[in-house]
Amino acid sequence: MIRLKYDRGTILLEGEVGTPYARWDPRVDAFRAMALYYPDILEYLDRSHLPVRDEVVDSLPTPPLASDVELRPYQQAALEAWLDAGRRGVIELPTGAGKTYIALKAMERLNVSTLVVVPTLDLVDQWRRQLEAFFHVEAGVVGGGEVVVKPLTVSTYDSAYLRGEQLGNRFLFMVFDEVHHLPAPSYMQIAEMYVAPSRLGLTATYEREDGAHMELPRLIGGRVYRLGVDALTGRHLSPYTLETVFVDLTPEERVIYEREYTVFTGYLKRKNIRLRGPGDFQRFIISTGGDLGARRALLARNRAVDVALNAQSKIKVLADLLTAYADEKTLIFTRHNSLVYRISRRFLIPTITYQTPKEERKAVLEAFRTGEFRVIVTSQVLDEGIDVPDASMAFIISGTGSSREYIQRLGRILRKQKGKTAKLFELVTRDTLESRISQRRHRYRRG
Repeated sequence: MIRLKYDRGTILLEGEVGTPYARWDPRVDAFRAMALYYPDILEYLDRSHLPVRDEVVDSLPTPPLASDVELRPYQQAALEAWLDAGRRGVIELPTGAGKTYIALKAMERLNVSTLVVVPTLDLVDQWRRQLEAFFHVEAGVVGGGEVVVKPLTVSTYDSAYLRGEQLGNRFLFMVFDEVHHLPAPSYMQIAEMYVAPSRLGLTATYEREDGAHMELPRLIGGRVYRLGVDALTGRHLSPYTLETVFVDLTPEERVIYEREYTVFTGYLKRKNIRLRGPGDFQRFIISTGGDLGARRALLARNRAVDVALNAQSKIKVLADLLTAYADEKTLIFTRHNSLVYRISRRFLIPTITYQTPKEERKAVLEAFRTGEFRVIVTSQVLDEGIDVPDASMAFIISGTGSSREYIQRLGRILRKQKGKTAKLFELVTRDTLESRISQRRHRYRRG
């Protein structure tokens, strides 16, 4: 008889019979495997016709789950694709396309203990409200100082990792919201320490520039369904227009930009370094740790980029656009907080940054929702994890080349409303690195 036990994020196989997923641990005289492989171990032992005493799972009894959720056709197709893939895998849909509803319907179909893992405390609150509203049960929370475990529980990635050894055998289904966070080195251990056979990942952009998304098939399953923004606009998301407005550096800014950028390109030329993609650039950054010349070149590049991103003419163009579209509910996105505060002072616009206290942030968003505020300026804090009220227009004053950042910002204005056409403006400094940054982040939309 083989006995299976859960032990601090791993599975112990007592009985001197191993599996392809386990290694002998002489400290306990048993084979040990990652909890991730629990369903594979069961399948292997079953095929081998070996008697098993399974003491792994300690899940909470789950009440009958029923909701009034009705999925759109593409949401239903996504759910069926996930079910057909063995209840494992990632669904990729744009921001605003209703990924949460698919997850709720999956919980209803499985009706087992479920842990929802999210990156921020704001998302913890949002998921808890959704679970309680749709299923009329009390949801548990692990994170932000709370440790209340219920059949339906929401946790931050940090807390799911820190408490993996204790909670890893309590849930049979895991939902990873913003699953692109999961392949981070520490967060991967969440997937490895939990036994849950059923796993669903939700994201607006599956690929990571560092290639770490290649770990997702092992951790929770690969991508099973995808639709891009352009496939949903018009019927399920608002149609939108995109306009790139090019601006010029002042003569003084151009002198600084060319001086700093020449330091960077000169170093690359001397060292015969070619930066063909994110991987090459990452290796260059690593080299700056032991190469003073490389570090100087990188700092010079950063200074050149800052000049381009914060060009004075952007403020003048923004003033004209805000006047022309004064009746629109507008979000202004920047890369750095310094530009947020500069715009806020210039136009007397409320701000939301990582430095904004939670209660103040809620008050600003509520005033935006009611129309008391027509415009908000923010850095990257609204890209992910906060429920933003309806907006019809967005300005990207500065940003990265990340398509994930771009799709999240675009998604903030695509919520469907009758007669609405969303408008997205990019302000890009001509003949600078920012032009290439803009091109890189446009790659995702079709599909």
